[in-house]
Amino acid sequence: MARTTVDDAAELRVADVLHKRSHALPANITVGEVRAWFEESTHRRMAFLADEGRYAGSVTKADLVGDDDRPAVDVAQQGPTIAPEAKAMDAHKLALSDDARRLPVVDGDGMLVGVMAVTDDNAGFCGTS
Repeated sequence: MARTTVDDAAELRVADVLHKRSHALPANITVGEVRAWFEESTHRRMAFLADEGRYAGSVTKADLVGDDDRPAVDVAQQGPTIAPEAKAMDAHKLALSDDARRLPVVDGDGMLVGVMAVTDDNAGFCGTS
């Protein structure tokens, strides 16, 4: 899959560089279930939780503390998030502030629109074409 590079993103919005294959986990998932989800792929760096499409939080492996039966939403972070109309380069800078290099894209109604992800070399956006 072709990717959008940082050099090509100066005039783009976050909506233009969303990861094409993202999905949210249900907000009622447990810490143990999120651990298992992370173990399914070495490429996963951040899980996004949603309740009927409404953003409920983000979880990294480091957040998964406590009992496996604990609700993952209890350990989830609420931000940062980015709006789909924000500048792609602003999102790129914000994503680099976290080791996961991922940002939930949330609209004005609190709905999770997608995920903006930066490539391993920090030179582009994952999953864009």
